[in-house]
Amino acid sequence: MSLKPFYRKTWAEIDLTALKENVRNMKRHIGEHVRLMAVVKANAYGHGDAQVAKAALAEGASILAVALLDEALSLRAQGIEEPILVLGAVPTEYASIAAEKRIIVTGYSVGWLKDVLGFLNEAEAPLEYHLKIDTGMGRLGCKTEEEIKEMMEMTESNDKLNCTGVFTHFATADEKDTDYFNMQLDRFKELISPLPLDRLMVHSSNSAAGLRFREQLFNAVRFGIGMYGLAPSTEIKDELPFRLREVFSLHTELTHVKKIKKGESVSYGATYTAQRDEWIGTVPVGYADGWLRRLAGTEVLIDGKRQKIAGRICMDQFMISLAEEYPVGTKVTLIGKQKDEWISVDEIAQNLQTINYEITCMISSRVPRMFLENGSIMEIRNPILPDQS
Repeated sequence: MSLKPFYRKTWAEIDLTALKENVRNMKRHIGEHVRLMAVVKANAYGHGDAQVAKAALAEGASILAVALLDEALSLRAQGIEEPILVLGAVPTEYASIAAEKRIIVTGYSVGWLKDVLGFLNEAEAPLEYHLKIDTGMGRLGCKTEEEIKEMMEMTESNDKLNCTGVFTHFATADEKDTDYFNMQLDRFKELISPLPLDRLMVHSSNSAAGLRFREQLFNAVRFGIGMYGLAPSTEIKDELPFRLREVFSLHTELTHVKKIKKGESVSYGATYTAQRDEWIGTVPVGYADGWLRRLAGTEVLIDGKRQKIAGRICMDQFMISLAEEYPVGTKVTLIGKQKDEWISVDEIAQNLQTINYEITCMISSRVPRMFLENGSIMEIRNPILPDQS
């Protein structure tokens, strides 16, 4: 158990019990013959990569996915030996590192594959890759039968290459209109039909498609945003086959409480002026932690009651218009539950006119992550302090 200290009363709680329940429910939904790929890119969407990865693997995930080779190497350095797929583009000059560390990369063009071969001469192990097909997302991937055929021929004629999977990515699986989704699906089926599918991991479904279109799963599903208890979009939130349990919450404490008089102002620009005598509380959270200035005037929870942020959010602190006098040290919840009141990640996303993915990702590494299971603290990670283990 790692309980790295933190010296500022601001922390995120990561509920691994909820995460494991989401994984179990998804495994049950997709069936025992479909593999679950746990997507832990971007530090597991801001939750904590290794801790989330280990929890997902313990509940039946058989492979992990990240966006960058650096992220995959970080997981290897943290003792994770299970298969890892890099979904993004790996520069060809680093292909031998991926091969050495048994990291699966994405093969997305003939040119990329040709360049890779020039860097694999000294590699002891073959480079494993999943073939990416662009069916309409417009990011990475082959678009034609000719490209796919050439890549497979190059692979079969070279013992330094091993293609073990094929995939695409849907652009609109989280929308009610399924026309574009169906076009992509049909295109994917058409392009992979000549491939030896019996020996490939075939995955097209992200959380949205995996939750909504169970009959189109192929033999693997990428479980990302849903694993963290968040709906892929508000548009389909009410259509999900099981309840998702939100994993991330964010908390702090009052560091100072004072009474100001009617007419006094608070924070930069003096944009908030008291309309009456009132209590103001200060907390040690700011935009450097990811609590953006645009959240001024929104609400937090204290004693189970919603109370508004007063004035502009500073880099490291903000102030709250309190309903009453509270003692220093009183818990303040920015995301999560207090008593019967709840502020969800989706509510914060709506306040910022963005999507829930962005909210957990934007809470910076300055905020320690506290990992809990069945209510008990299992680990605390504070990246600011050097490793003291």
